[in-house]
Amino acid sequence: MIGIIDYGAGNIGSILNMFKKVGHKSFIIKSLEDFDKATKLVLPGVGSFDYGMNNLEKLGLIEKLHKEVNINKKPILGICLGMHLMTNSSEEGSKNGLGFINAITKKFLPLEKSQKIPHMGWNNINIMKNNNLTNNLFEQNKFYFVHSYYVECLDKNDILFETRYINNFVSAFAKDNIYGVQFHPEKSHKYGMQLFKNFGEI
Repeated sequence: MIGIIDYGAGNIGSILNMFKKVGHKSFIIKSLEDFDKATKLVLPGVGSFDYGMNNLEKLGLIEKLHKEVNINKKPILGICLGMHLMTNSSEEGSKNGLGFINAITKKFLPLEKSQKIPHMGWNNINIMKNNNLTNNLFEQNKFYFVHSYYVECLDKNDILFETRYINNFVSAFAKDNIYGVQFHPEKSHKYGMQLFKNFGEI
């Protein structure tokens, strides 16, 4: 059972529907007790870094997440802001991140006027290593992006996908039970469905 964490900063309904379409049971985590029913976790996210961390803190979720991810080793998938929150820190805010992965979140710096921020729309991925999340995915698969910040992995072995916009950036990472994607699979049609299917089978 996949638990989608409701902390007031995510596109939860669309994610719930996508898991249903690919045949995986999911539900919305609304309390600390709900974590016990989940075998996998999704940390969605829309908004700013400090806003997300403040919400996790107010709801008492930071300690719970560390226990579930680092001790109980439940697979977790961070989406967009959720991915950023799993890094050490962000140039977008002043708070510490969850630190699940050795990475930092950085702001895009356009090199010319034609490079618009946020990076918005469909873009390709380059698969950097094989992983359960890459099953039946191909490099021509396109995913939908909306973001002004991106992740830089300090350990290059953690990079799962890279994408080109202004510079090469990490569009997905994977380390042990920890996964993050910069794009929105819930808005990426059949490509996102395959990724959600893969995560549910991990």
